[in-house]
Amino acid sequence: MWLSSRWGKRSEFEGGRIHINCKTIPVAERFFTSSASVTLRQAAWYPSETEEPHLVLLTSDNTIRFYNLKEPQSPAKVLSVSQVDEESIVHTRGRSYAASLGETAVAFDFGPLADSPRLSRLHMKAELLVYPLYILYGNGETFLSYISLTHSVSNVGKPMGPLPMYPAAEDNYGYDACAVLCLPCVPNILVIATESGMLYHCVVLEAEEEEDGGAVERWSRGSETVPSLYVFECVELELTLKLAAGEEEEITESDFTCPIRLHRDPLCQHRYHCTHEAGVHSVGLTWFKKLHGFLESDEEDKDSLQELAAEQRCIVEHILCTRPLANSLPAPVRGFWIVSDLSLGATMICITSTYECLLLPLLSIRPPSPPLLCSHPGVGSGSSPLRGLAEDSFEQHIRNILQLEDLALCREERKSLREAAERLADKYEDAKYRQEAIINRFTFL
Repeated sequence: MWLSSRWGKRSEFEGGRIHINCKTIPVAERFFTSSASVTLRQAAWYPSETEEPHLVLLTSDNTIRFYNLKEPQSPAKVLSVSQVDEESIVHTRGRSYAASLGETAVAFDFGPLADSPRLSRLHMKAELLVYPLYILYGNGETFLSYISLTHSVSNVGKPMGPLPMYPAAEDNYGYDACAVLCLPCVPNILVIATESGMLYHCVVLEAEEEEDGGAVERWSRGSETVPSLYVFECVELELTLKLAAGEEEEITESDFTCPIRLHRDPLCQHRYHCTHEAGVHSVGLTWFKKLHGFLESDEEDKDSLQELAAEQRCIVEHILCTRPLANSLPAPVRGFWIVSDLSLGATMICITSTYECLLLPLLSIRPPSPPLLCSHPGVGSGSSPLRGLAEDSFEQHIRNILQLEDLALCREERKSLREAAERLADKYEDAKYRQEAIINRFTFL
């Protein structure tokens, strides 16, 4: 959608007109009309600022298409990300089997622009710059592709992977992956989210030659190695309030699962935000500077990254709660953005399920982790820092709030009684004055 220009004293659309005309551009309209079984999984802008605007679409047929807005019906580039044979991906039944096995791409994200020295092992030209494209599948596997819309290189664009994850886990860190986000840090931090509310903070590190040893399966059958994902931290989001035992007997499980969307913070590269049916969570990586210092040192034991992660935890804040209990009606956040305005400051804009626009002030990340979030006894390494706040029952939280409200009511009532007493005293003094005046008149007569 193209909006009208702003002008005038208040910089309003078309000088402050009540009704304005907007221009919309339908993208891939013919493709979705002719392919009724194909659904859209994710849409994002191509990150280049020097090229023409391109919209990137991930569809359920395991294909990523790049559309130039000047030619919105014909893709400028098509990238197949299917893990099955090319002959079987055209059949709907084959796609359903792949989806049941978690072999369907569910999300993607671009990393920061990479220069040629970093990609020298791919034997590309020195002046070629590409964008890393991380592709996440439902089974938790992550593949990597390098994308360039200006150059056509045979090695560029072919997905490689799956990227090895360390330390290894039997469940491959979950089978319900739903979102991926690459933070523009050096080194890159890859955030992988699951529908059960788990967040994995992975450090993208270049793999050594002997570490891969050709054991990693790749679609690109070259001899190049692929980066590794070191799971630095696991965080569990507290999507709903924790109920006391027996408080809600009809609910057997207080937690629920829902898709999670990840959003960068344009004002802070070490922070990101999660939107879901229960509202908005903000996550701040306070340990990044310490991690960067560790990687800059001569320390070669990468296993000690886990020890470093145990020293300082991230900050997790439930900024907006739209579904306090698991049996509450879903209220997903429809829209989300971060703006920095001279009058508003750093502000979070949220559009609720009822299409109400909320403006929430966004505070900066505090350097030390609050003790209640990170140092509460009984909080494990894989649990959410918010669970440390949920030791008291929901009933106790409500009771404390009601006590505060009763105290405020008592103060208001005391104030009202004092004002009434002052009014009665004034009336008494006035009546006493009038009585004395009448007595003096009778005495004079």
